[in-house]
Amino acid sequence: MIRKQDVQNEMMRAVETVRRTNPMAGSITNNVTINFVANAQLAVGGAAAMVYLPEEGEILARSGGAAYLNVGALLPVHEQSLPVTAKALYDAGKPWVLDPVAIGIGSLRTKLLTQMKEYRPSVIRGNASEIIALAGLWGLDGGTDRSAVRGVDSTDPVAAARKAAVSLARWTGGAVAVSGKTDLVTDGSAAAFSHGGSHFMEKITGAGCSLGGVIAVYAAAASPFVAALTAASVYNLAGSRAERRAGGPGSFQAAFLDELYQAAAKDIAGNPFELEEA
Repeated sequence: MIRKQDVQNEMMRAVETVRRTNPMAGSITNNVTINFVANAQLAVGGAAAMVYLPEEGEILARSGGAAYLNVGALLPVHEQSLPVTAKALYDAGKPWVLDPVAIGIGSLRTKLLTQMKEYRPSVIRGNASEIIALAGLWGLDGGTDRSAVRGVDSTDPVAAARKAAVSLARWTGGAVAVSGKTDLVTDGSAAAFSHGGSHFMEKITGAGCSLGGVIAVYAAAASPFVAALTAASVYNLAGSRAERRAGGPGSFQAAFLDELYQAAAKDIAGNPFELEEA
């Protein structure tokens, strides 16, 4: 079992490396949240590139350090661009993050997520219902196609997704991040539970999507598990700090980006989390 102090040291190195090197983490993402995703990536020290077309995705796979693929708010072009980009990233050995937003809604989304199984994303990020449903779609333990997905909302608690998250992480050889009141991050061997955040995160559009984009930034500089936990930690830290000076969702969003930008590596690694065997 990996020691918590070792994980924290790796988290600090990830934060410092990102801020020193400004890695590119391109995205094909939900057009409802594209601006917030890019701004969050920039705030933590990464570089953002938002693309739509298949040839752009292939270029992204060759030139970027990592990528974030989100299946929310699908457009016809995504039927080509998402699988082409996922394959190019997999073939190039580049880390990439899959966000199975609103899994179960529509045949195109189901088709795309089914295709992506063979390209083994480095990190999968979703709410509990999405993680359970994805494990079900991919025929893995802990999954079911009866998971209570309601659009982009989760009606399952994070604890209910633990078995599915572990199964997905073991299948991909990467990590899974389950977002909720307490975030779960697992690589199939270890499980971390990260605390903090803010109730305002449920009142703004793009908190989850932008987290996926930030995981991709850290994935360019760290292992999938460390990248996902570092991103969850900086989000929980920034969220709790921003809430203390925000009067509502609008001011919270601005304060949150400021806190992402200002958070010190030591404070990010020191944000409360527990570590145990998966």
